[in-house]
Amino acid sequence: MPAPRLHVHTREVDPMPDLLEFADPGAPLAWLRRGEGMVGCGIRTRIDISAAEHEPRTPALARAWTLLCADAVVDDEVDLPGTGLIGFGALTFDERSAAASSIVVPAFVVGTRGGRGWVTSIQIEGAEAEADAAGAPQSIPYGPHWAGTLGPGALDADGYQNAVRQALAAIATGEAGKVVVARDLVGTVPEGADLRRLVHELATGYPDTWAYSVDGIIGVSPETLVTARHGLVTARVLAGTRPRGADAPEDAEASAALAASAKDLDEHGYAVHSVLDALAGHTTTLRASEQPFTLELPNVWHLATDVAGELSDGSSALDLIQALHPTAAVAGTPTEAALEVIRRVEPFDRGRYAGPVGWIGADGDGEWAIALRCVQVEPEAVGGVIPVVAHAGAGIVAGSDPESELLETRVKFRPIIDAIA
Repeated sequence: MPAPRLHVHTREVDPMPDLLEFADPGAPLAWLRRGEGMVGCGIRTRIDISAAEHEPRTPALARAWTLLCADAVVDDEVDLPGTGLIGFGALTFDERSAAASSIVVPAFVVGTRGGRGWVTSIQIEGAEAEADAAGAPQSIPYGPHWAGTLGPGALDADGYQNAVRQALAAIATGEAGKVVVARDLVGTVPEGADLRRLVHELATGYPDTWAYSVDGIIGVSPETLVTARHGLVTARVLAGTRPRGADAPEDAEASAALAASAKDLDEHGYAVHSVLDALAGHTTTLRASEQPFTLELPNVWHLATDVAGELSDGSSALDLIQALHPTAAVAGTPTEAALEVIRRVEPFDRGRYAGPVGWIGADGDGEWAIALRCVQVEPEAVGGVIPVVAHAGAGIVAGSDPESELLETRVKFRPIIDAIA
């Protein structure tokens, strides 16, 4: 089936104080940070790539996106990152996942960046009259407050510690150097719940992270997988975690202990090297700080390293995702060996958890995070409720303690548990 021909027009407007008011309450599209970003309204077209169709998926998704953009007519009066033709994307963690890797192109985009606001209209050639009848995007009042539930899934506390022990056994035999083992929580939200309230709660509670909602996965990620903009590439690598302290002295001690932890520094080193190795073939210069810094979030400290470089081959954001994903921060190392251990010890499909989530423009630039601190929402209600599943993981290296790793997952679950409740 040929790609539709899109007509795209971006015009400048006064910045909107709450972008989420323009998103669909039942299926919000959003990419937000510190009150700025974009939301999508409606769906004009979409690209879905499943494991049955293509492997690997990301190059297939990139080709389909390039084809869609090639014939588009774009009139962009604003020319900021996120204006013009864009798609919101959510990709699976594992090529073998039953879920699809998708790019969703909305009918309208409402955005704010650097104090400037815009509205983008995206129409399909030959359907202009229908699109015009819908008019400009309209704000929608928030629905009632609601509360959901989350409880043990396929891996309870004992099961998770056993999975960690299996990963440690694989590391001890030399099968892998690091394995990220996740566990799951399952639950429900009420049918008809205004899911923008969940996005809003996460975005306001964790303003220094990327708050995202794309095709049923909603969360906040502190980890930038890759940003591509005008020939420059940046990434933020996170690996190594400590809970925040109960008071200022305890908090300072937690940060210092993380910075000095040989186990966490080893785990972080694996993640940084995997990103540097993946980007080396696409860049002329590539820089990373010699030592990680401690990144403060409301509930945890992370070891973090920022990476920056200049692209040498014209790669798009999706090309870079293909090179980078999955990083050692969410899979382990060596990558294929770590994935095999994960498939063996995790009794569930991660879906889009720990996969790339973000947006891409017609020029190939975009911003992508790793889908962490998130919940995946099923599209259909069952018995008056909508099923949801959340995941959290910890990096396992030689010397990891199963009970400590379980505690780390509890800390990482906190943002989504608090927001759901």
